[in-house]
Amino acid sequence: MAAAQPTAKHYDTILAPVITEKATILSEQNKVVFKVARTATKPQIKAAVEKLFDVKVKKVNTLNRPGKMKVFLGRFGMQQDSKRAVVTLEEGHRI
Repeated sequence: MAAAQPTAKHYDTILAPVITEKATILSEQNKVVFKVARTATKPQIKAAVEKLFDVKVKKVNTLNRPGKMKVFLGRFGMQQDSKRAVVTLEEGHRI
């Protein structure tokens, strides 16, 4: 049985992988961190990861990160708010 092809909404849900020291440590526990759309729900994130990477998702945890005030060259700026998803994969599945 062939899996259905990913659609544009799956690509709009998962924006980018998060590559940080903490995300690398989580990968040893079979977890992957993604930057996702602010309006994405846990079921949508699960469906998108399963279709895009052909893996089985066990659990999805999300976190909203508010933007921070930063100063660069004496000018104030505000970083954008972002949403991240920590996706736990079933045993035997890898991305």
